[in-house]
Amino acid sequence: QVQLVESGGGLVQAGGSLRLSCVVSGSIFGIYVVGWYRQAPGMERELVAVITSAGSADYKDSVKGRFTISRDNANNTVYLQMNSLRPEDTAVYYCNAHVKSDSYLELWGQGTLVTVSS
Repeated sequence: QVQLVESGGGLVQAGGSLRLSCVVSGSIFGIYVVGWYRQAPGMERELVAVITSAGSADYKDSVKGRFTISRDNANNTVYLQMNSLRPEDTAVYYCNAHVKSDSYLELWGQGTLVTVSS
């Protein structure tokens, strides 16, 4: 069974850093585009960062220069390094991965909570 699990969330003061991890496990042949999304209370889910299989990345404007998405293909893992965190970054962060298994799959994780205190 193919699974996706996020980890790394927590409580941090403004200006601090966290690194989120997204691990895909199971019988897969490849991981294509992976995105990190977030959803704050009362808000719609939004795309924060995305990375292609070739390693090309793009970011939401408000996190450019502060967040970095990267991937470790050997370990089926995608990271989101978050620096200079702000209270407005507080949200549940979700990983979304497009995966080739016996069929094409789109996976979502259960989310990891990031809370930034002022």
